Amino acid sequence: MRETVSLDQAAAYPEVIAVRECASARDWDGARRVLDTLPPVGRTMALRSGGEQPGSEDFLRERVERDPADSAAAAALAFRLIDIAWEIRSSYGAEHVSRQQFTDFHGWLRKAEVVLIDAVARNPRDPALWTARTVTARGLELGLAEVRRRYDKAAALDPHHLPAQNHMVQSLCPKWSGNWELLHPFCREAMLAAPPGAVQGALVADAHIEHWFDLPAGTDTAYLTSAAVRDEIHEAAERSVLHPGFGRDYGWVQAASTFAFVFSVLNDRRSAARVFTMLGDYATKIPWTYMGGDTAERIRTYRRRALSGGTR
Repeated sequence: MRETVSLDQAAAYPEVIAVRECASARDWDGARRVLDTLPPVGRTMALRSGGEQPGSEDFLRERVERDPADSAAAAALAFRLIDIAWEIRSSYGAEHVSRQQFTDFHGWLRKAEVVLIDAVARNPRDPALWTARTVTARGLELGLAEVRRRYDKAAALDPHHLPAQNHMVQSLCPKWSGNWELLHPFCREAMLAAPPGAVQGALVADAHIEHWFDLPAGTDTAYLTSAAVRDEIHEAAERSVLHPGFGRDYGWVQAASTFAFVFSVLNDRRSAARVFTMLGDYATKIPWTYMGGDTAERIRTYRRRALSGGTR
């Protein structure tokens, strides 16, 4: 295996790359031709990626103004405005964010909300819009009940909508408005509701990673290596990335990268090797950024270690 690591979330999905390239070229008709062929999760991922380009907000706003009924353009614009908001806020804890940063952060999120409110009034059956609205509700601190209401709208349209589930995981963490007693059951229920071999098993691992990362130094290792947690992580892997039915559906790279990370932290090299082999050059920044340092180099180091033939 080569030493390269691709941290581009879209790299494994040609359709998502195509939408991004069309959006970058201001070819919205071309983007729509691809978007209209995608299943809900792939469409939301592509819209999220299409809105990532710096400066794309002006082009996307023009598209929304030209056709207010185009929910795809509205979702892409909202995701772009959300990105701008989070770039201002940063990923640091609230105690490290200045008052001015919060003011600007909320200002951009409100702009996204205005776009989304009009879009869902016109197209209430678009899960990408409701997914974006779970993010704005979290960032604007509208309360867990409102976040859940918006998530439920997305889930009613697409029960296993991974982008919405990912945002719900974040909302249920104590760092926002949730707690562990809500987060872990939500992730387990989502996993059990999905078909065997689906990506939702990674949600269980995500919850344990968030819990581990939140603990004080010196107690985090004991949590993650406890028998109960290890068993839950292995069960989740067997139901998802290590299941014979695990395919290459949208979200598979995120799921595999999550398990590669958690198995690496657990020093379970045999399991990590299976997932790293599946991933090849692909990976996602989250959760690897939780280790700090050079993310790509961290992944290369743990990948080499896992593939060197060691055992658990």
